[in-house]
Amino acid sequence: MKDSKKIIVVGGDGFCGWPTALHLSKLGHSITIVDNLSRREIDAALGSDSLTPIASMDDRLAAWKEHSGNTIAFENIDIAQDFDAVTTLLDTIKPDTIVHFGEQRAAPYSMKGVGEKRYTVDNNISGTHNLLAASVALGLDPHFVHLGTMGVYGYDDDGLEIPEGYLPVYVPGDDKQITKRDILYPTNPGSVYHLTKSMDQLLFQFYAKNDRLRITDLHQGIVWGTQTDETKLDERLINRFDYDGDYGTVLNRFLMQAVVGHPLTVHGTGGQTRAFIHIQDTVKCLALAVENPPEKDGKVAILNQMTETHTVRELAKLVADISDARIANVDNPRNEAAENDLRVSNKTFLSLGLKPITLAEGLIDETQKIAAKYAGRCIHKMIPCVSTWTHKQRPGVVFPKPHKVA
Repeated sequence: MKDSKKIIVVGGDGFCGWPTALHLSKLGHSITIVDNLSRREIDAALGSDSLTPIASMDDRLAAWKEHSGNTIAFENIDIAQDFDAVTTLLDTIKPDTIVHFGEQRAAPYSMKGVGEKRYTVDNNISGTHNLLAASVALGLDPHFVHLGTMGVYGYDDDGLEIPEGYLPVYVPGDDKQITKRDILYPTNPGSVYHLTKSMDQLLFQFYAKNDRLRITDLHQGIVWGTQTDETKLDERLINRFDYDGDYGTVLNRFLMQAVVGHPLTVHGTGGQTRAFIHIQDTVKCLALAVENPPEKDGKVAILNQMTETHTVRELAKLVADISDARIANVDNPRNEAAENDLRVSNKTFLSLGLKPITLAEGLIDETQKIAAKYAGRCIHKMIPCVSTWTHKQRPGVVFPKPHKVA
């Protein structure tokens, strides 16, 4: 490794954070995971669990040491609540890079009730700002790599290709001169979770401009798949597989439903178009971002981290074709457009050498095998999406077909 970095991975116990921490460690970086294990606590409160068995953090780190020879440090810190601990940690490590996954990541959970909405805002915004403010107060110059979401742009189908963060606008002045400006592409969040990611953008814009912090904001599509090269080494290293209605991403949920004989729950018409990326490509993109920090020019580098787009009904058909599962159109618990198109530019990561795993290549591989292997751990009552956006929406529940009376 030519340029080994001291990297803090905030949220390194999570679905994207854990495999990213392993991948960066494998590349020769010195890794410290910071996490308050809140995702495990939310599972316990919901009565849910990862389909895959998740080992304790101690066991995870011991297994990685056994297989790689590398040590990953761990600090149990709530970055949103314990600013002093955040400051002490940053001052001690003086990281070259801070990879920030430490946010409540589920849109349905963020809309579940008032408590979940407030928690999502308090946790996500305070955590992000504490990291930024502490770095400036200490006079540090870390490169921030933040995992954002394509969902900040909404899915209302404005007909434009979504650029990588910035939109050129031309403003007529009083003297009839036209002035060009590059502005942040307008956000249109569809949940409180997506709202916090939109607010993150403004925090990053301010600290890049005011304090010349180097920040890369990755607007990621929906992640599918479970395993990476590193998590396959030992069952104690296995990654999360969330299938429940609050945290399960749509494709993983379909694969789980197919394996346990549950109909594939397509919300509404299934015409919602989404961007997707495999978890293996997520960790590769994070590594590329770490290796390519932006200049200290007062501008946030915003990259679209996705590889392909599909409608939900297309996904359901793909899974149904390989599993003979039944598709059920159910009520859409989300307040969103029934149909939308989505065109996204992802030229930066492709130019950096990313060779993405496509659904056509990987759908039947490890994800389906994982779903089948651990199907006995499925908690069936957690499968439906029951968190609704407003009182006008209804849960996405499959109702049994009525029996004919003779």
